Amino acid sequence: MQRIRILISLFVLMAIFVPGGAQASGQEPLEPQPAPVSDLPNYLAYLAWQLRAKHMDESGEITGKIEKAVLDHMQKWLEADSSRAQSIPARRELERIFYNLKYPTGAKPSCFHRSWKGSTLLGVGYSLSWTHFNRANVLALFEVNAGKVRLAAVTHFVPMVDLRYKFHPPVGSDDFWFFVWGMRPGKSQQRLSTVLYTFNGETLKSLWEIRDVYDGKLNVGEKKVTLKYLDEKEYIQEQIYNRKPPRHLATYIIHPDRLELESDIEIPF
Repeated sequence: MQRIRILISLFVLMAIFVPGGAQASGQEPLEPQPAPVSDLPNYLAYLAWQLRAKHMDESGEITGKIEKAVLDHMQKWLEADSSRAQSIPARRELERIFYNLKYPTGAKPSCFHRSWKGSTLLGVGYSLSWTHFNRANVLALFEVNAGKVRLAAVTHFVPMVDLRYKFHPPVGSDDFWFFVWGMRPGKSQQRLSTVLYTFNGETLKSLWEIRDVYDGKLNVGEKKVTLKYLDEKEYIQEQIYNRKPPRHLATYIIHPDRLELESDIEIPF
């Protein structure tokens, strides 16, 4: 009899604690906690926290939700007061709404504003990171004219880098020209990626692009763009013998529709 009582007690405990046990005991199952959608900083933190175990190729759904929430908010924020269309207020607003992200997730805002054809072009960008290496970036271009705000274009630049900008007057047109560039960590030297974008009021397109240039350093001049870099294989080989490898200097001529390589020479380290 004692053995039967013990078996009955064990069965009751299993019914309570194993999956489905709550229903068997007459208790309501616990519902998952809803996302705090009424509070944007907490909602973004809630979404970003889910990225922790995600690879880059698995992150698109979550980063897309974050992007939509951020850009929808920035649209309304600018419409409420179009005088906010400046880089510092926009950056501070991004910092505010990303404030609750906790390590290892983070977001680094990067904004600019420029006058163009009687309008203000506001670049609202950020790099969303969830490890030292995984970064997804977004750059939205808002056009503000006579108090009216429109989202003119969105690009995602190059994955796994941060966002920085250099500007150049248009060549042979009145389009808006700007370079987006950033550094990717992960090796003994950081790697540079950059894209030259043009905006004609309707579309944003790329005229020139380079990716993952080892220890790259970009300089944008009036008529030429120069790029100093290391050849990774040369660098590794020379380090074996404790020697410094040569650097390389690539020079590009700026044309209205492209950048053309003029020369690529070796220079001292």
